[in-house]
Amino acid sequence: MSTTAPVARRRNSERAFLADAFDGLRALSVDGPGVTRESYGPGEDRALDFVADLAHREGLTTSLDPLKNLVIGLPRERPGPCVLLGSHLDSVPQGGNFDGAAGVLAGLVTLMRLKEAGVTPPLPVRVLGLRGEESPWFGKAYIGSSALMGALSAEDLESPHRDTGQSLAACMERLGIEVERVRAGERFLDPADVAAWLEIHIEQGPVMVARGFPTAVVTGLRGNVRHRRILCRGEAGHSGTVPRWLRRDAVFATAELIGRLDEHWRAMLEGGEDLVLTCGVIGTNPAEHAITRIPDEVGFSFEARSQNRATLDRLHQLLQEECRTIAAERGVEFVLDRRVDTAPAAMDEAWVRHLLELSGRLGLPEETLPSGAGHDAAVFANAGIPSAMIFVRNANGSHNPHEAMEIEDLLAAIDLMHAAVLEPLRAP
Repeated sequence: MSTTAPVARRRNSERAFLADAFDGLRALSVDGPGVTRESYGPGEDRALDFVADLAHREGLTTSLDPLKNLVIGLPRERPGPCVLLGSHLDSVPQGGNFDGAAGVLAGLVTLMRLKEAGVTPPLPVRVLGLRGEESPWFGKAYIGSSALMGALSAEDLESPHRDTGQSLAACMERLGIEVERVRAGERFLDPADVAAWLEIHIEQGPVMVARGFPTAVVTGLRGNVRHRRILCRGEAGHSGTVPRWLRRDAVFATAELIGRLDEHWRAMLEGGEDLVLTCGVIGTNPAEHAITRIPDEVGFSFEARSQNRATLDRLHQLLQEECRTIAAERGVEFVLDRRVDTAPAAMDEAWVRHLLELSGRLGLPEETLPSGAGHDAAVFANAGIPSAMIFVRNANGSHNPHEAMEIEDLLAAIDLMHAAVLEPLRAP
């Protein structure tokens, strides 16, 4: 019998397992053309229960940590700091089925492969299925990982759910989380107990598809500064009777502000800075707006991302200055809600080199890529945990129903992760 036959059988089994698992997750959370697994809500609960059941059926251990993140482990493990694998199980509203879930299922398959081979890796290996990574639900990203590291503020806990208005604290309490421990800044995961955080995630941009490689090693993650809602307040009026010089038009003031920010963005890019800027939510009150009415109020969002914290701070300062200038010129008022920051994060250089070396051994591209999107890896890296990420090729972008990751590409990333847990780097 060919020595490749067992490997081929395992590959076919893993391919079928992953296809069925993704189909099962989709069925639990289908919402129109996409999927919705709301943070700290029923959709996320169902996803965690589903993955826990898969792990249990494979003979792996499952539990919930004090923050109700899912923890999966091998029945036997050596002592020592653990290598954590995983990602998140929530999604944006009507998002794609692979964002986050691919990393959790990849970690699960890695453990299944180790168990089937009867291998006890040099260090304990566990998978985390994290809650609350996506920001649309409470206006803050990386909630589950931030809470683990004692980094959620009292303000964060009072953030309202986008649909129900319930506070994050109330949604956590529904799950049995002891919110007062979170509010006190208790750290539920000691960095000294973690050898590394390794996260597989789909690439959420077009680069890997354009360049034709299935996997890439991430070098760093952009941080961001956000305002969930900025209000421009002016004065309503009849569109035909108020001349320009007497108008306090919130729409034109907002448009001018966004245009000026775009010019600052262009200048900063020309100066060699890394920056992206988005105002993804904008509008007047649909109960009041009309083609013949000068709107008195416009609401919009602000998000800037960069690998450099100073760049983010400088653009935010320009936002405030332009708000003051335009308010004085146009007779309007800009009201900014709470600023929410996420720090940029560099991936561990030793782990990046190690994953590139392992990629070469496995015949995978020795390619690196910065991440424009944020991930839980940033929280762990900034807490002092050696962290690394493996990107998987994915067509059609992300945060939309049309994500198109190939199972074969995910299996290539799992091969790389499997090699990494068998040869983990140890803290110096």
